[in-house]
Amino acid sequence: MKIQFERVGFGEQATEMFHIGKLFFEDVEAVYEPADDARLHIKVTVTADEAMRTITAEVLLTDRDTGAVHKSRHERAIGARDEGHKRAVKRSVGYGLLQVLREYTGIEQAWGTLTGVRPTKLMHNLMMKHGMEHCKQVLRDEYLVTEPKVELLSGIAERQLKVIPDLFRLDREVSIYIGIPFCPTKCAYCTFPAYDIRGNNGSVEAFLEGLHYEIREMGRWMREADVTITTIYWGGGTPTSITADQMDALFNTMQEAFPAMEGVRELTVEAGRPDTITEDKINVMKKWKVDRISINPQSFTQATLDTIGRHHTVTETLDKFKLSREMGMNNINMDLIIGLPNEGMTELQRTLDQTAELLPESLTVHTLSFKRASRMTKNKDDYEVAERDEITDMIRTTAEWTERHGYVPYYMYRQKNILGNQENVGYSLVGYESLYNILMMEERQTIIGLGCGAVSKVLFPKVEHEDGYEQRIERFPNPKEPAVYNKAYKEYIVKKISLLDEAYGRVTTGQS
Repeated sequence: MKIQFERVGFGEQATEMFHIGKLFFEDVEAVYEPADDARLHIKVTVTADEAMRTITAEVLLTDRDTGAVHKSRHERAIGARDEGHKRAVKRSVGYGLLQVLREYTGIEQAWGTLTGVRPTKLMHNLMMKHGMEHCKQVLRDEYLVTEPKVELLSGIAERQLKVIPDLFRLDREVSIYIGIPFCPTKCAYCTFPAYDIRGNNGSVEAFLEGLHYEIREMGRWMREADVTITTIYWGGGTPTSITADQMDALFNTMQEAFPAMEGVRELTVEAGRPDTITEDKINVMKKWKVDRISINPQSFTQATLDTIGRHHTVTETLDKFKLSREMGMNNINMDLIIGLPNEGMTELQRTLDQTAELLPESLTVHTLSFKRASRMTKNKDDYEVAERDEITDMIRTTAEWTERHGYVPYYMYRQKNILGNQENVGYSLVGYESLYNILMMEERQTIIGLGCGAVSKVLFPKVEHEDGYEQRIERFPNPKEPAVYNKAYKEYIVKKISLLDEAYGRVTTGQS
Protein backbone atom coordinates (compact mmCIF):
# COMPACT_ATOMS: atom_id res chain seq x y z
CA MET A 1 0.00 0.00 0.00
CA LYS A 2 1.49 3.32 -1.06
CA ILE A 3 0.50 6.17 1.26
CA GLN A 4 1.16 9.85 0.70
CA PHE A 5 1.39 11.71 4.00
CA GLU A 6 0.90 15.46 4.06
CA ARG A 7 1.89 17.20 7.26
CA VAL A 8 0.72 20.64 8.30
CA GLY A 9 2.05 22.17 11.50
CA PHE A 10 5.16 21.43 13.53
CA GLY A 11 6.85 18.10 13.99
CA GLU A 12 7.86 15.65 11.28
CA GLN A 13 6.33 12.54 12.92
CA ALA A 14 7.33 10.47 9.87
CA THR A 15 8.48 7.46 11.87
CA GLU A 16 5.35 7.39 14.03
CA MET A 17 3.06 7.65 11.01
CA PHE A 18 4.92 4.92 9.14
CA HIS A 19 4.76 2.49 12.10
CA ILE A 20 1.03 3.09 12.59
CA GLY A 21 0.52 2.41 8.87
CA LYS A 22 2.51 -0.85 9.18
CA LEU A 23 0.01 -2.11 11.73
CA PHE A 24 -2.70 -2.22 9.06
CA PHE A 25 -0.83 -3.09 5.85
CA GLU A 26 1.84 -5.74 5.38
CA ASP A 27 3.78 -3.67 2.85
CA VAL A 28 3.75 0.08 3.31
CA GLU A 29 5.48 2.58 1.08
CA ALA A 30 5.26 5.99 2.71
CA VAL A 31 5.97 9.15 0.73
CA TYR A 32 5.91 12.74 1.94
CA GLU A 33 5.71 14.57 -1.38
CA PRO A 34 2.77 14.60 -3.86
CA ALA A 35 2.48 11.20 -5.56
CA ASP A 36 -0.22 10.44 -8.13
CA ASP A 37 0.29 6.66 -7.73
CA ALA A 38 -0.33 6.69 -3.96
CA ARG A 39 -3.71 5.11 -3.24
CA LEU A 40 -4.17 6.74 0.15
CA HIS A 41 -3.67 10.40 0.87
CA ILE A 42 -3.47 11.22 4.57
CA LYS A 43 -3.32 14.83 5.66
CA VAL A 44 -2.26 15.44 9.26
CA THR A 45 -2.78 18.94 10.65
CA VAL A 46 -1.34 19.78 14.07
CA THR A 47 -2.14 22.98 15.95
CA ALA A 48 -1.22 24.24 19.40
CA ASP A 49 -3.21 26.39 21.78
CA GLU A 50 -0.55 27.85 24.05
CA ALA A 51 -3.11 29.54 26.30
CA MET A 52 -5.03 26.30 26.91
CA ARG A 53 -1.85 24.17 26.85
CA THR A 54 -3.33 21.76 24.30
CA ILE A 55 -2.28 20.08 21.07
CA THR A 56 -4.88 19.15 18.45
CA ALA A 57 -4.29 16.71 15.58
CA GLU A 58 -6.77 16.48 12.72
CA VAL A 59 -6.37 13.54 10.32
CA LEU A 60 -8.08 13.33 6.94
CA LEU A 61 -7.80 10.06 4.93
CA THR A 62 -8.84 9.89 1.29
CA ASP A 63 -8.85 6.74 -0.85
CA ARG A 64 -8.09 8.02 -4.34
CA ASP A 65 -9.48 4.85 -5.97
CA THR A 66 -12.87 4.72 -4.22
CA GLY A 67 -13.26 8.29 -3.02
CA ALA A 68 -13.83 7.07 0.56
CA VAL A 69 -13.08 9.73 3.18
CA HIS A 70 -12.43 9.26 6.92
CA LYS A 71 -11.73 11.98 9.48
CA SER A 72 -10.63 12.16 13.09
CA ARG A 73 -9.76 14.88 15.56
CA HIS A 74 -7.86 14.43 18.81
CA GLU A 75 -6.96 17.00 21.42
CA ARG A 76 -4.62 16.40 24.35
CA ALA A 77 -3.05 18.45 27.10
CA ILE A 78 0.62 19.37 26.92
CA GLY A 79 2.45 17.93 29.93
CA ALA A 80 5.07 19.83 31.86
CA ARG A 81 7.82 17.67 30.37
CA ASP A 82 6.53 17.69 26.77
CA GLU A 83 9.57 19.64 25.59
CA GLY A 84 8.79 21.30 22.27
CA HIS A 85 5.40 19.59 22.51
CA LYS A 86 6.97 16.45 20.96
CA ARG A 87 5.27 13.90 23.20
CA ALA A 88 1.87 15.52 22.91
CA VAL A 89 2.18 15.75 19.13
CA LYS A 90 3.30 12.14 18.80
CA ARG A 91 0.44 10.80 20.91
CA SER A 92 -2.18 12.99 19.31
CA VAL A 93 -1.09 12.14 15.75
CA GLY A 94 -0.88 8.43 16.58
CA TYR A 95 -4.35 8.47 18.11
CA GLY A 96 -5.95 10.22 15.13
CA LEU A 97 -4.14 8.14 12.52
CA LEU A 98 -5.08 4.87 14.22
CA GLN A 99 -8.72 5.92 14.31
CA VAL A 100 -8.99 6.70 10.59
CA LEU A 101 -7.10 3.57 9.54
CA ARG A 102 -9.26 1.45 11.84
CA GLU A 103 -12.40 2.88 10.24
CA TYR A 104 -10.98 2.50 6.72
CA THR A 105 -9.79 -1.13 7.08
CA GLY A 106 -12.24 -2.47 9.67
CA ILE A 107 -9.25 -3.92 11.56
CA GLU A 108 -9.07 -3.44 15.32
CA GLN A 109 -5.57 -3.11 16.72
CA ALA A 110 -5.55 -4.76 20.13
CA TRP A 111 -2.47 -2.81 21.22
CA GLY A 112 -3.81 0.52 19.99
CA THR A 113 -1.08 3.04 19.24
CA LEU A 114 1.58 1.11 21.17
CA THR A 115 4.23 0.04 18.67
CA GLY A 116 7.17 -0.38 21.05
CA VAL A 117 8.80 -3.56 22.36
CA ARG A 118 8.09 -3.03 26.08
CA PRO A 119 4.52 -1.98 26.90
CA THR A 120 4.99 -3.29 30.45
CA LYS A 121 7.66 -0.66 30.98
CA LEU A 122 5.07 2.00 30.19
CA MET A 123 2.72 0.32 32.65
CA HIS A 124 5.30 0.41 35.44
CA ASN A 125 6.02 4.09 34.75
CA LEU A 126 2.32 4.87 35.04
CA MET A 127 2.02 2.82 38.25
CA MET A 128 4.81 4.82 39.86
CA LYS A 129 2.58 7.93 39.71
CA HIS A 130 -1.01 6.65 39.71
CA GLY A 131 -3.32 3.99 41.07
CA MET A 132 -4.10 0.90 39.01
CA GLU A 133 -7.55 1.98 37.81
CA HIS A 134 -6.19 5.30 36.57
CA CYS A 135 -3.36 3.49 34.75
CA LYS A 136 -5.84 1.19 33.02
CA GLN A 137 -7.96 4.14 31.95
CA VAL A 138 -4.92 5.88 30.45
CA LEU A 139 -4.21 2.77 28.36
CA ARG A 140 -7.82 2.64 27.16
CA ASP A 141 -8.35 6.34 26.52
CA GLU A 142 -4.96 7.68 25.44
CA TYR A 143 -3.43 4.64 23.74
CA LEU A 144 -6.63 2.87 22.56
CA VAL A 145 -5.49 -0.47 24.03
CA THR A 146 -8.27 -3.08 24.14
CA GLU A 147 -9.54 -4.47 27.43
CA PRO A 148 -7.90 -7.94 27.16
CA LYS A 149 -4.49 -6.35 26.60
CA VAL A 150 -5.07 -3.81 29.39
CA GLU A 151 -5.75 -6.70 31.79
CA LEU A 152 -2.72 -8.62 30.51
CA LEU A 153 -0.44 -5.62 31.05
CA SER A 154 -1.75 -4.74 34.49
CA GLY A 155 -1.64 -8.37 35.67
CA ILE A 156 1.95 -8.82 34.51
CA ALA A 157 3.13 -5.56 36.09
CA GLU A 158 1.58 -6.45 39.44
CA ARG A 159 3.02 -9.98 39.37
CA GLN A 160 6.51 -8.69 38.58
CA LEU A 161 6.46 -6.52 41.69
CA LYS A 162 5.44 -9.53 43.79
CA VAL A 163 8.22 -11.66 42.29
CA ILE A 164 10.89 -8.94 42.61
CA PRO A 165 9.72 -6.51 45.33
CA ASP A 166 12.93 -4.48 44.95
CA LEU A 167 12.58 -4.20 41.16
CA PHE A 168 13.15 -0.44 41.30
CA ARG A 169 15.97 -0.59 43.87
CA LEU A 170 18.64 -2.65 42.10
CA ASP A 171 21.04 0.17 41.18
CA ARG A 172 24.05 -1.45 42.88
CA GLU A 173 23.42 -4.85 41.34
CA VAL A 174 23.75 -6.08 37.77
CA SER A 175 22.70 -9.16 35.86
CA ILE A 176 25.01 -11.07 33.56
CA TYR A 177 24.25 -12.46 30.10
CA ILE A 178 26.75 -14.92 28.65
CA GLY A 179 26.44 -15.47 24.89
CA ILE A 180 27.62 -18.79 23.42
CA PRO A 181 27.29 -18.26 19.64
CA PHE A 182 27.12 -21.86 18.45
CA CYS A 183 24.26 -24.20 17.51
CA PRO A 184 23.98 -27.63 15.86
CA THR A 185 22.22 -25.85 12.92
CA LYS A 186 20.61 -22.44 12.36
CA CYS A 187 16.81 -22.20 12.38
CA ALA A 188 15.07 -20.45 9.48
CA TYR A 189 13.51 -17.73 11.68
CA CYS A 190 16.62 -17.00 13.75
CA THR A 191 18.71 -13.83 13.77
CA PHE A 192 20.60 -14.53 17.00
CA PRO A 193 24.36 -15.14 16.84
CA ALA A 194 24.22 -18.85 16.03
CA TYR A 195 26.99 -20.48 14.06
CA ASP A 196 27.15 -24.14 13.07
CA ILE A 197 29.45 -25.71 15.67
CA ARG A 198 30.34 -28.59 13.36
CA GLY A 199 33.80 -28.14 11.94
CA ASN A 200 34.42 -24.97 13.97
CA ASN A 201 36.43 -26.44 16.84
CA GLY A 202 39.34 -24.04 16.36
CA SER A 203 37.00 -21.08 16.41
CA VAL A 204 35.21 -22.49 19.47
CA GLU A 205 38.44 -22.85 21.43
CA ALA A 206 39.58 -19.34 20.51
CA PHE A 207 36.18 -17.94 21.47
CA LEU A 208 36.20 -19.69 24.84
CA GLU A 209 39.67 -18.33 25.57
CA GLY A 210 38.33 -14.81 25.02
CA LEU A 211 35.19 -15.49 27.07
CA HIS A 212 37.23 -16.73 30.05
CA TYR A 213 39.29 -13.54 29.84
CA GLU A 214 36.18 -11.36 29.63
CA ILE A 215 34.61 -13.09 32.66
CA ARG A 216 37.75 -12.49 34.71
CA GLU A 217 38.05 -8.82 33.70
CA MET A 218 34.39 -8.04 34.34
CA GLY A 219 34.58 -9.89 37.66
CA ARG A 220 37.52 -7.69 38.62
CA TRP A 221 35.57 -4.56 37.64
CA MET A 222 32.53 -5.63 39.70
CA ARG A 223 34.67 -6.25 42.78
CA GLU A 224 36.41 -2.87 42.44
CA ALA A 225 33.10 -1.09 41.85
CA ASP A 226 31.45 -2.92 44.76
CA VAL A 227 28.70 -4.22 42.47
CA THR A 228 27.01 -7.57 43.02
CA ILE A 229 25.06 -9.88 40.71
CA THR A 230 21.32 -10.50 40.76
CA THR A 231 21.00 -13.14 38.01
CA ILE A 232 23.15 -14.94 35.43
CA TYR A 233 21.77 -16.19 32.12
CA TRP A 234 23.57 -18.38 29.59
CA GLY A 235 22.11 -17.84 26.12
CA GLY A 236 23.22 -17.82 22.53
CA GLY A 237 23.14 -19.71 20.21
CA THR A 238 22.80 -22.82 22.29
CA PRO A 239 25.13 -22.87 25.32
CA THR A 240 24.94 -26.66 25.58
CA SER A 241 26.47 -26.95 22.09
CA ILE A 242 29.89 -26.86 23.75
CA THR A 243 31.20 -29.89 25.63
CA ALA A 244 30.57 -30.72 29.27
CA ASP A 245 34.24 -30.06 30.08
CA GLN A 246 34.09 -26.65 28.39
CA MET A 247 30.94 -25.79 30.34
CA ASP A 248 32.56 -26.91 33.59
CA ALA A 249 35.61 -24.73 32.95
CA LEU A 250 33.43 -21.66 32.33
CA PHE A 251 31.47 -22.24 35.53
CA ASN A 252 34.76 -22.58 37.41
CA THR A 253 36.04 -19.25 36.03
CA MET A 254 32.74 -17.59 36.96
CA GLN A 255 33.00 -18.92 40.51
CA GLU A 256 36.55 -17.62 40.87
CA ALA A 257 36.00 -14.24 39.20
CA PHE A 258 32.51 -13.03 40.06
CA PRO A 259 31.85 -11.44 43.46
CA ALA A 260 29.45 -12.97 46.01
CA MET A 261 28.31 -15.87 43.84
CA GLU A 262 26.46 -17.27 46.84
CA GLY A 263 24.11 -14.26 46.65
CA VAL A 264 23.10 -14.73 42.98
CA ARG A 265 19.32 -15.20 42.95
CA GLU A 266 19.04 -17.21 39.73
CA LEU A 267 21.36 -19.07 37.34
CA THR A 268 19.80 -20.11 34.02
CA VAL A 269 21.24 -22.15 31.16
CA GLU A 270 19.24 -22.12 27.95
CA ALA A 271 19.87 -25.68 26.83
CA GLY A 272 17.40 -24.95 24.05
CA ARG A 273 18.10 -27.59 21.46
CA PRO A 274 17.29 -31.08 22.77
CA ASP A 275 19.96 -32.59 20.52
CA THR A 276 22.66 -30.89 22.64
CA ILE A 277 21.55 -32.20 26.04
CA THR A 278 23.51 -35.11 27.53
CA GLU A 279 23.85 -36.72 30.94
CA ASP A 280 27.34 -35.32 31.49
CA LYS A 281 26.18 -31.77 30.72
CA ILE A 282 23.24 -32.11 33.11
CA ASN A 283 25.67 -33.34 35.77
CA VAL A 284 27.84 -30.27 35.22
CA MET A 285 24.82 -27.99 35.62
CA LYS A 286 23.78 -29.77 38.81
CA LYS A 287 27.35 -29.50 40.14
CA TRP A 288 27.25 -25.72 39.73
CA LYS A 289 23.69 -25.42 41.06
CA VAL A 290 21.98 -24.18 37.91
CA ASP A 291 18.46 -23.15 38.98
CA ARG A 292 16.68 -23.17 35.64
CA ILE A 293 17.10 -24.63 32.17
CA SER A 294 15.20 -24.28 28.89
CA ILE A 295 14.38 -27.16 26.58
CA ASN A 296 12.71 -25.65 23.56
CA PRO A 297 10.56 -27.78 21.25
CA GLN A 298 9.03 -24.73 19.42
CA SER A 299 6.52 -27.23 17.97
CA PHE A 300 5.58 -30.88 18.46
CA THR A 301 4.90 -31.39 14.75
CA GLN A 302 7.85 -33.12 13.10
CA ALA A 303 7.19 -31.69 9.64
CA THR A 304 7.40 -28.18 11.10
CA LEU A 305 10.73 -28.91 12.78
CA ASP A 306 12.10 -30.19 9.47
CA THR A 307 10.84 -27.09 7.62
CA ILE A 308 12.41 -24.58 10.00
CA GLY A 309 15.76 -26.38 10.29
CA ARG A 310 15.45 -27.81 13.81
CA HIS A 311 17.48 -30.96 13.28
CA HIS A 312 16.02 -32.86 16.20
CA THR A 313 12.94 -35.02 16.52
CA VAL A 314 9.82 -34.71 18.63
CA THR A 315 10.81 -37.94 20.36
CA GLU A 316 14.21 -36.46 21.20
CA THR A 317 12.55 -33.49 22.89
CA LEU A 318 10.40 -35.81 25.01
CA ASP A 319 13.33 -38.05 25.90
CA LYS A 320 15.63 -35.18 26.91
CA PHE A 321 12.90 -33.55 28.98
CA LYS A 322 12.33 -36.82 30.84
CA LEU A 323 16.09 -37.33 31.28
CA SER A 324 16.43 -33.85 32.79
CA ARG A 325 13.54 -34.56 35.15
CA GLU A 326 14.96 -37.91 36.23
CA MET A 327 18.32 -36.27 36.94
CA GLY A 328 16.74 -33.68 39.25
CA MET A 329 16.18 -30.62 37.09
CA ASN A 330 13.01 -29.26 38.70
CA ASN A 331 12.70 -25.87 36.98
CA ILE A 332 12.38 -26.36 33.24
CA ASN A 333 11.16 -23.80 30.71
CA MET A 334 9.87 -24.65 27.24
CA ASP A 335 9.56 -22.26 24.30
CA LEU A 336 6.70 -22.58 21.80
CA ILE A 337 6.17 -20.52 18.65
CA ILE A 338 2.72 -19.68 17.32
CA GLY A 339 2.39 -19.21 13.56
CA LEU A 340 5.25 -21.38 12.29
CA PRO A 341 5.01 -22.32 8.58
CA ASN A 342 2.08 -24.57 7.67
CA GLU A 343 0.80 -24.58 11.25
CA GLY A 344 -2.78 -23.76 12.20
CA MET A 345 -5.09 -24.60 15.06
CA THR A 346 -4.71 -28.37 14.57
CA GLU A 347 -0.93 -28.27 14.92
CA LEU A 348 -1.13 -25.86 17.85
CA GLN A 349 -3.54 -28.15 19.67
CA ARG A 350 -1.17 -31.10 19.14
CA THR A 351 1.65 -29.05 20.67
CA LEU A 352 -0.50 -27.99 23.65
CA ASP A 353 -1.68 -31.58 24.24
CA GLN A 354 1.90 -32.81 24.27
CA THR A 355 3.00 -29.96 26.57
CA ALA A 356 0.19 -30.94 28.97
CA GLU A 357 1.83 -34.33 29.40
CA LEU A 358 5.13 -32.71 30.41
CA LEU A 359 3.97 -29.62 32.35
CA PRO A 360 7.22 -27.64 32.50
CA GLU A 361 7.43 -25.07 35.27
CA SER A 362 7.35 -22.22 32.76
CA LEU A 363 6.36 -21.71 29.17
CA THR A 364 7.37 -18.90 26.84
CA VAL A 365 4.89 -18.50 23.99
CA HIS A 366 6.30 -16.57 21.04
CA THR A 367 4.38 -15.34 18.03
CA LEU A 368 6.41 -15.74 14.85
CA SER A 369 8.15 -12.56 13.74
CA PHE A 370 9.68 -12.08 10.30
CA LYS A 371 13.06 -10.74 11.39
CA ARG A 372 14.85 -8.80 8.70
CA ALA A 373 18.02 -10.91 8.51
CA SER A 374 16.49 -14.37 8.92
CA ARG A 375 16.48 -16.99 6.18
CA MET A 376 12.70 -17.16 6.45
CA THR A 377 12.29 -13.46 5.74
CA LYS A 378 14.72 -13.51 2.83
CA ASN A 379 12.70 -16.36 1.28
CA LYS A 380 9.27 -15.33 2.54
CA ASP A 381 7.40 -16.71 -0.46
CA ASP A 382 8.60 -20.22 0.42
CA TYR A 383 6.79 -20.24 3.77
CA GLU A 384 3.02 -20.24 4.24
CA VAL A 385 1.88 -18.86 7.60
CA ALA A 386 -1.50 -18.31 9.26
CA GLU A 387 -3.59 -15.20 8.64
CA ARG A 388 -4.24 -12.47 11.22
CA ASP A 389 -7.60 -13.84 12.46
CA GLU A 390 -6.27 -17.37 12.92
CA ILE A 391 -3.22 -16.07 14.77
CA THR A 392 -5.57 -14.16 17.10
CA ASP A 393 -7.56 -17.35 17.75
CA MET A 394 -4.36 -19.30 18.40
CA ILE A 395 -3.15 -16.70 20.90
CA ARG A 396 -6.54 -16.83 22.68
CA THR A 397 -6.54 -20.65 22.73
CA THR A 398 -3.05 -20.73 24.22
CA ALA A 399 -3.93 -18.17 26.91
CA GLU A 400 -6.99 -20.21 27.88
CA TRP A 401 -4.90 -23.40 27.96
CA THR A 402 -2.28 -21.85 30.24
CA GLU A 403 -4.94 -20.60 32.64
CA ARG A 404 -6.55 -24.06 32.86
CA HIS A 405 -3.19 -25.61 33.68
CA GLY A 406 -2.26 -23.16 36.43
CA TYR A 407 0.14 -20.91 34.53
CA VAL A 408 0.10 -17.13 34.95
CA PRO A 409 1.68 -14.51 32.63
CA TYR A 410 4.69 -12.80 34.22
CA TYR A 411 6.54 -11.03 31.39
CA MET A 412 5.92 -10.05 27.80
CA TYR A 413 7.38 -8.16 24.90
CA ARG A 414 6.57 -7.36 21.30
CA GLN A 415 8.55 -7.35 18.06
CA LYS A 416 8.44 -5.64 14.70
CA ASN A 417 6.77 -7.64 11.93
CA ILE A 418 5.16 -9.99 14.44
CA LEU A 419 2.24 -11.94 13.01
CA GLY A 420 -1.16 -10.39 13.74
CA ASN A 421 0.45 -7.49 15.66
CA GLN A 422 0.47 -9.79 18.71
CA GLU A 423 3.02 -10.39 21.48
CA ASN A 424 5.34 -12.88 23.16
CA VAL A 425 4.31 -13.91 26.68
CA GLY A 426 6.15 -15.77 29.41
CA TYR A 427 3.89 -17.95 31.59
CA SER A 428 4.89 -19.82 34.72
CA LEU A 429 3.55 -21.75 37.64
CA VAL A 430 3.54 -19.50 40.70
CA GLY A 431 7.05 -19.28 42.15
CA TYR A 432 8.87 -20.31 38.96
CA GLU A 433 9.05 -16.95 37.19
CA SER A 434 12.38 -16.16 35.49
CA LEU A 435 13.91 -13.21 37.32
CA TYR A 436 16.32 -12.52 34.47
CA ASN A 437 13.52 -12.28 31.92
CA ILE A 438 11.77 -9.66 34.04
CA LEU A 439 14.91 -7.62 34.68
CA MET A 440 16.07 -7.75 31.07
CA MET A 441 12.71 -6.77 29.64
CA GLU A 442 11.83 -4.01 32.11
CA GLU A 443 15.28 -2.35 31.90
CA ARG A 444 15.44 -1.67 35.64
CA GLN A 445 19.11 -2.56 36.14
CA THR A 446 22.33 -2.80 34.15
CA ILE A 447 22.77 -6.01 32.16
CA ILE A 448 26.40 -6.83 31.34
CA GLY A 449 26.71 -8.94 28.21
CA LEU A 450 29.73 -11.23 27.83
CA GLY A 451 30.59 -13.32 24.78
CA CYS A 452 29.61 -13.24 21.12
CA GLY A 453 26.66 -11.06 20.18
CA ALA A 454 25.97 -10.22 23.83
CA VAL A 455 24.56 -6.72 24.32
CA SER A 456 25.26 -4.80 27.50
CA LYS A 457 22.60 -2.32 28.59
CA VAL A 458 24.09 0.20 30.96
CA LEU A 459 21.72 2.28 33.10
CA PHE A 460 22.84 5.71 34.25
CA PRO A 461 21.50 7.35 37.44
CA LYS A 462 17.90 8.56 37.32
CA VAL A 463 17.21 12.25 36.82
CA GLU A 464 14.15 13.19 38.87
CA HIS A 465 11.63 15.79 37.68
CA GLU A 466 8.07 16.85 38.43
CA ASP A 467 6.49 14.21 36.17
CA GLY A 468 8.60 11.29 37.45
CA TYR A 469 12.12 10.62 36.17
CA GLU A 470 14.24 10.13 33.09
CA GLN A 471 17.06 7.63 32.70
CA ARG A 472 19.76 7.27 30.10
CA ILE A 473 20.34 3.73 28.83
CA GLU A 474 23.37 2.94 26.67
CA ARG A 475 23.61 -0.23 24.55
CA PHE A 476 27.04 -1.76 24.03
CA PRO A 477 27.08 -4.78 21.69
CA ASN A 478 29.91 -7.27 21.48
CA PRO A 479 30.79 -8.52 17.97
CA LYS A 480 28.39 -11.14 16.61
CA GLU A 481 30.92 -13.13 14.59
CA PRO A 482 33.31 -15.41 16.52
CA ALA A 483 36.23 -14.47 14.26
CA VAL A 484 35.75 -10.75 15.01
CA TYR A 485 35.21 -11.39 18.72
CA ASN A 486 38.34 -13.52 18.90
CA LYS A 487 40.47 -10.70 17.46
CA ALA A 488 38.92 -7.75 19.29
CA TYR A 489 37.56 -8.87 22.69
CA LYS A 490 40.26 -7.04 24.69
CA GLU A 491 39.50 -3.79 22.88
CA TYR A 492 35.77 -4.21 23.55
CA ILE A 493 36.36 -4.95 27.23
CA VAL A 494 38.27 -1.67 27.68
CA LYS A 495 35.44 0.28 26.03
CA LYS A 496 32.79 -1.51 28.06
CA ILE A 497 34.59 -0.84 31.34
CA SER A 498 34.93 2.83 30.39
CA LEU A 499 31.16 3.05 29.81
CA LEU A 500 30.42 1.27 33.09
CA ASP A 501 32.81 3.56 34.97
CA GLU A 502 31.01 6.59 33.55
CA ALA A 503 27.62 5.21 34.64
CA TYR A 504 28.84 4.32 38.13
CA GLY A 505 30.82 7.52 38.65
CA ARG A 506 34.23 5.86 38.70
CA VAL A 507 37.55 6.90 37.16
CA THR A 508 38.21 4.66 34.13
CA THR A 509 40.93 2.12 34.87
CA GLY A 510 42.01 1.67 31.25
CA GLN A 511 43.25 -1.84 32.02
CA SER A 512 42.90 -4.67 29.53
